[in-house]
Amino acid sequence: MAESAAPGGTRRCPDSALTGLRYNLPMGCRRCPEDLSVEELQRLLIEKRRAERQSRLERFRRSGRAVVLAPDDNAALENLRSAAVSAEESESAAAVPPRRRWLDRILLGVEVLAVIGLVLVLLNGVSVVQQLNREVAGALQQPTLTPTPLVMAVVLPAGHTPPTAPGGAQFNEAEIPEHLRPLVQSLAAVPLPTPGPAQPVRIRIPALGVDAPVVEGDGWEQLKKGVGHHIGSANPGQRGNMVLSGHNDIYGEVFRDLNRLKPGDEIIVYARDKAYTYIVTEKHIVEPTDVQWLAPTQRPTVTLVSCYPYMVDNKRIIVRGVLRSEG
Repeated sequence: MAESAAPGGTRRCPDSALTGLRYNLPMGCRRCPEDLSVEELQRLLIEKRRAERQSRLERFRRSGRAVVLAPDDNAALENLRSAAVSAEESESAAAVPPRRRWLDRILLGVEVLAVIGLVLVLLNGVSVVQQLNREVAGALQQPTLTPTPLVMAVVLPAGHTPPTAPGGAQFNEAEIPEHLRPLVQSLAAVPLPTPGPAQPVRIRIPALGVDAPVVEGDGWEQLKKGVGHHIGSANPGQRGNMVLSGHNDIYGEVFRDLNRLKPGDEIIVYARDKAYTYIVTEKHIVEPTDVQWLAPTQRPTVTLVSCYPYMVDNKRIIVRGVLRSEG
């Protein structure tokens, strides 16, 4: 179809094209679609749709029907503008030089490493605090005290010369190593502790018919009164080694027949109104300096000590038992 010239020398579009695209253009401003920009064409279409929608809306109102209005077409224009802005931003981002991009990546890596380092520092701090708490708890925890002798013994207790020896029975210093005799002599004046409610006060050995009092200490003067409880050794029923000493041929001969005891016999030790029964497990003849029998034990144990043999007294007899029950 041929184009026609408008008055004044302006170009006119074919009638078929003008019927759809010269809609709402001001007088004297009508142009062919080829002369319009994309935005102008879109604006014309939006205005045409708005007019048609207003016409339909008016008809619906007259007929009394409810309608749901579509979003304003101005939003479409805003979307177009946003798309144009995004395109410009993309172009500007693409225009960033490679050096700047590498710098951004390096900075990002530094930030990631800083965050990782901070996390590691926090974890290490938590570990240090936990370790300090464990050390403090260990320092505050009181150790379990085990009765031990106040002074390391150099000979087993109950030693004396035989009653038939010149001068009679007396403390036998010859059993003590010569270089240790001054130390042992200085211990004679050590005050004895006052007996407490948990300390032994009586011993019975049914197999031997022994029933004797128990006093604190096993020195020469204490063993004159009965059986002596070695200072620092365990009390009846307690975990550890309770050492009880007595003479065999003087001052009542309370432990004269220890050699007759055999495994399974009972040794009953009293602490005030409680009785603790020990069962004999072993018996030994040892040298006076074999002080290992005074050492603490893991189980509740009783160790009986006396001179041996009868009227000779150059050895020691050891009888040991373990706790069976208390009554």
